[in-house]
Amino acid sequence: MPISDYSCTHYKRKCKLVSPCCQNNYICRFCHDDSENHTLDRANISEVECLACHKKQPLSQTCCNTDCGIKFGNYYCGLCKLFDDEDRQQYHCDGCGLCRVGGRDKFFHCDTCEMCLPISIVETHKCIVKVSKANCPVCLEDIHTSRIVSHVPSCGHLIHRPCFHSLIKAGFYACPTCGTSMMKMNDLWKSLDEEIADTPMPNEYRDLYCYVLCRDCHKESLTLFHVLGHKCLECGSYNTVRGKGGLFKRQLPQQATGTDQAETVEEAAGTDAAEDDEI
Repeated sequence: MPISDYSCTHYKRKCKLVSPCCQNNYICRFCHDDSENHTLDRANISEVECLACHKKQPLSQTCCNTDCGIKFGNYYCGLCKLFDDEDRQQYHCDGCGLCRVGGRDKFFHCDTCEMCLPISIVETHKCIVKVSKANCPVCLEDIHTSRIVSHVPSCGHLIHRPCFHSLIKAGFYACPTCGTSMMKMNDLWKSLDEEIADTPMPNEYRDLYCYVLCRDCHKESLTLFHVLGHKCLECGSYNTVRGKGGLFKRQLPQQATGTDQAETVEEAAGTDAAEDDEI
């Protein structure tokens, strides 16, 4: 059987890892974990089996059998016990404590986030302590050691890219962790402005206002109540939640003097309790 046929769906390599936990040999740790009822701690791996001559031997990039001498992988990291014949621009990051893909020159390591991030966001990314050590908020799988690419929204929380695309496709635009919009929403907010303008409220609900807290700018404002959405008057976002109090009517009280009239509000009787509005 050709050596290439032994490569698994995760890696291309010419050796098997000898599992110290069960002494079963697998191409990679993912294949081991899929087949066994326990996980493989690769830090304890000390031996491999050559797929060409089947000799069990200590870790190295090439087979120690002088009659074989095959290279197990064009990329080899003795720290991560990683072999790979496919060029993924792999590099070992001491800060992450594991190998990354994509090219060392395209990423920087953030000590606060404890992970490698694209050079393009080195000046703009929001640091969150040990953010990579959290699980993906959608699939709940590990992010730090995952082979799945992560998306970094403006709020700084991480989410697997396939999970991010699934959320957007389903119409969910807010970060599952903090609720901040994960992409530019200007066009959607403009569309909501037009829809609200074309959808007048019944007379008993017209000119009613409520306090809202914006999930995007984190500021509170008193805005017009509407069943389709509540606009933040600070940044224009509709990614808001109802704040304190119920519904209010604006009133301009009579002034005895010629000074400018002060605008006040009073609570409308019989209004609903505060409720959330989500995007």
